[in-house]
Amino acid sequence: MSTITFLGLGQMGGPMAANLVKAGHQVVGYDLAPQAREHAEAAGVRVADRPSAGADEADFVITMLPTGQHVLDVYADPAGPLAASRPDTVFIDSSTISVGQAKAAAQLAAEAGRRAVDAPVSGGVFGAQAATLTFMVGGDEAEVAQVKGVLESMGKRIVHCGPHGAGQAAKICNNMVLGVSMAAISEAFVLGEKLGLDPQVFYDVASTSSAQCWALTTNCPIPGPVPASPANRDYQGGFATALIAKDLALAAEAADGAGTATEFGRLAAKLFREHADSGAARLDFSSILVALREQAGGPDNQEQHL
Repeated sequence: MSTITFLGLGQMGGPMAANLVKAGHQVVGYDLAPQAREHAEAAGVRVADRPSAGADEADFVITMLPTGQHVLDVYADPAGPLAASRPDTVFIDSSTISVGQAKAAAQLAAEAGRRAVDAPVSGGVFGAQAATLTFMVGGDEAEVAQVKGVLESMGKRIVHCGPHGAGQAAKICNNMVLGVSMAAISEAFVLGEKLGLDPQVFYDVASTSSAQCWALTTNCPIPGPVPASPANRDYQGGFATALIAKDLALAAEAADGAGTATEFGRLAAKLFREHADSGAARLDFSSILVALREQAGGPDNQEQHL
């Protein structure tokens, strides 16, 4: 088993670190938030008081941080884990950041004589808790081979996407689809309500037909059909609206650089950014349904459900 430093113990990083502990790894974790530290400690993570704590003994350092700038700040910190680590320590960044930032982080690691991969994830909080995440990994073959065993303690599928930055390319494309599909599914529920269609009936149809998607069957935006969905907890927990807005902005930025239209992705980026700015930044992104319903004037109470 390995010794691992894990930076970022939030809604994704916390369960991921806990699953590493369950798999028998020694995990030292750090997070700025007291509640995150408490939950991690209860799960068997040895909580540290600074990011570099334990890095001198770590086989792997995993980062799961909110933005690319946070990742680069950690890698560039002269008193941080990169500087404190052993030459054979491998760095794994599972944050969602830009392709350019992923390449810059790998370069910082290389300049320090360390190996690094970008390994963002798909599967959401549910996947993090159940250790069923998909990891999209960017790096060379030898680096991917080194990290595979650790990643398998947190996920069920490891996909080598290509060189450094390729994991992030796959992730932002994937999350662009996620944002568009959640917006579309939410719009469909609101339209169905306005037409007098029972939401459960629409779910029963859509979940077994051509509208089936992860945003519907795992993260359903209405309470009821999917018990584990944040919609059943007033949209608390889950994948924060601010984060999907950030990811969609990364996709739009990448599309600008590549000269690609991505019109639906850009519309979704605008929709979720406005929703986040309206006060829903911390709510699960499926709460977009509430905003769309308000825009539509709420369910049409004059009609009976069909």
